[in-house]
Amino acid sequence: MLILTKSVLAVMIGFILSVCFSCIMIPLLRKLKAAQSLSVYLTERHKAKQGTPTMGGIIFIIPTIVIMFLLYITKKITFSYNLGIVLITFLGYAIIGFIDDFLIILRHNNKGLSENAKLLLQIIIALIFFYLFMLANNEPLLWIHSLHIKWDIGWLYGLFILLVLVASSNAVNLTDGLDGLAGGLSAIAFGTFGIITWATGWLEGYEAIAIFCFVLLGCILGFLIFNVKPAKVFMGDTGSLTLGATLGTIAILTRHELLLIVIGIVFVIETMSCLIQRFYYKITHKRLFPMAPIHHSFEKMGWKEQDIVKLFWVIGLLGSMLAIVYGVWF
Repeated sequence: MLILTKSVLAVMIGFILSVCFSCIMIPLLRKLKAAQSLSVYLTERHKAKQGTPTMGGIIFIIPTIVIMFLLYITKKITFSYNLGIVLITFLGYAIIGFIDDFLIILRHNNKGLSENAKLLLQIIIALIFFYLFMLANNEPLLWIHSLHIKWDIGWLYGLFILLVLVASSNAVNLTDGLDGLAGGLSAIAFGTFGIITWATGWLEGYEAIAIFCFVLLGCILGFLIFNVKPAKVFMGDTGSLTLGATLGTIAILTRHELLLIVIGIVFVIETMSCLIQRFYYKITHKRLFPMAPIHHSFEKMGWKEQDIVKLFWVIGLLGSMLAIVYGVWF
């Protein structure tokens, strides 16, 4: 019951502070004209969103950091090396996203950091994570927990970590195309990892990392009040890159990297739809899907935005429930 109480309290505090912070930041972003510039390739329904404030990821990033700091100084949580790794990755990718959003706002178009520059910065943060991770004498193992299998993959583990962090950050970024979609799925994912982390008693600082997950869950829920249709603010790359990379970080630390695929099943589907579309077009010069990522294909077929979001939320929730059964019970 104590674990449940701590988790619920963390969500509640995160939610309240995030909502309060939103009421300050959204008008400020409007005043600063931090408006979203949308791609010309999007559907007609998206043109009404032109001018909506972006960079809203700071609405759940800053409160999360503030709450974790307050919990630490009041001795409600203990700072650990692993929590430090999570926070460094969290802030590192937030900075990358902030730079990208800032350039988009500055240039008044949809061109922020170039793909190569963004990828390079993501790789640098991933390499820092890998260095810190291995510095703690972590073994390069892939775990299949239910079968009690530990597979030592040696130096390939470095490439694997790089793939997990870069892929997860970009997957959430690609999914962030409909009001509330990426935020809702991320909230589900962090709630799931919070539960799974409570079960990893062997991990140094697991309690604080679990609390971090639930604090961030609460902050995302507060953000979603203003992000569901009609969105009053977008999270931008500031939010999406941060959420994706942090999910990858926690998956690596808890040794549930493969389970991330199930928890983030919608993120995987969205990313695969883009990769398949690009590969298919290069070969045939035709499009396999009406539009990628796949959520835009549903729009092209006449689905309402809210219905697509609800469907994808349900898929994400089912994947997460399956992951909890596997990750905690088995």
